[in-house]
Amino acid sequence: MPQFAFKAMQPDGVLTEGFLDASNRQEAVRQVEGRGLKPIRLSESSAPAPKKSAAKPGAMEANAKSGLLALSIGGAKKITPRMLENFTRLLSSLLAAGVPFSRALVILHRESAEPVAKSKWKEIHDLVIDGMSLSKAMERSPETFPRVYVAMVEAGETGGFLDVVLAQIADFQAREKELKSKVMTALMYPVILLILALGVLIFLMVFFIPRFQLIFAGFNAELPLITQVIVKTSQIVRGYGLFLLAGVIIGFFSLRTWLNSPKGRRAWEGMMLRITLVGPLVAQFAMARFCRMLGTLLQAGVPLISALNVARRSIGNQVLIDAVSDSIDRVKEGKPLGKSLAQNRDLFPGAIVEMISVAEESGKLDVELMRIANVTEGDLDRQLKSVVALAEPVMLFFIAAFIGTIFIGMVIPIFSLQDHIK
Repeated sequence: MPQFAFKAMQPDGVLTEGFLDASNRQEAVRQVEGRGLKPIRLSESSAPAPKKSAAKPGAMEANAKSGLLALSIGGAKKITPRMLENFTRLLSSLLAAGVPFSRALVILHRESAEPVAKSKWKEIHDLVIDGMSLSKAMERSPETFPRVYVAMVEAGETGGFLDVVLAQIADFQAREKELKSKVMTALMYPVILLILALGVLIFLMVFFIPRFQLIFAGFNAELPLITQVIVKTSQIVRGYGLFLLAGVIIGFFSLRTWLNSPKGRRAWEGMMLRITLVGPLVAQFAMARFCRMLGTLLQAGVPLISALNVARRSIGNQVLIDAVSDSIDRVKEGKPLGKSLAQNRDLFPGAIVEMISVAEESGKLDVELMRIANVTEGDLDRQLKSVVALAEPVMLFFIAAFIGTIFIGMVIPIFSLQDHIK
């Protein structure tokens, strides 16, 4: 009987692995789930399972450590967004060309150049061959396939137009990557300026000011207040710099842990929406994603309610997701989409709501939603450029103000040195 090696998650979230005998992969999956585990990886093993009676405690511990080491090394390589986009687009093309589903999956994992992609696509193929749907197979790899991706695939499978949905997903991924690239490019220069400013300030505090401090030490005159503040700050940075750095690192990781929690993420996203310049940009970005995703699904033939439930997950801001969820509930009650979205003025301005209402009445909702997404993304790009153009001189002003203040504070006492010498 074939032997399978499995890796699964226990109910408490702890990973476990082992071997089992089964006639096929489907039976092996049932056995793993029968133990109360959630399968993560299952592969047929050619090597015999280790015998527990012959293993010594030290050897077992060594094997466990080596297994964890191999797991951590193997887990360092992940499927990149580019690999996922290529997989999606090629699978859509093969299905549209009439290639059988199982054969298309074989072609994908056989022709893949990246080992990590070849392994992942083969894993998806094996699960599908064993009778699992494509969306369920993808759902077992959340680190590779986002929830929105899986939901769209499930909608395509249910409606019988998987090839169309996959093509729409690939187009959506390409536009999403392009928009994120524009945002990152716009923020790159201000971030570089900030890093350079911090570097200059640290250099002044650690190396520049101590030289002047030696000059002032020979005179028993009282220094100006601004000079005293600068010198004291320099002493703190030089004396407790490592502790300050450690505190910053600890604070950074603590903040990241808090932001990863549902409560922290919700609080952070709510605060971002309330910031004067940032809030409108975040809302526009979320609206563009929502409209593009909803239009993409409607063009693929997904029913409105199902499309709304999937598009809601693409927003990315939990505060806005909650607001859209209320609108979806009103649509389920039979109310028009435009009037239902009108309750969320922060996300859908009045003009956008009117456009959606008119398109809904004329039966061209999918086309109008894609047009709104294109227009909003273009407007968002222009606003980002304007914000960055404004941020650059403001940051340069503050950098010059900090450095100028330090320079003036250290030069003022020099003008009074002559009086003390006399």
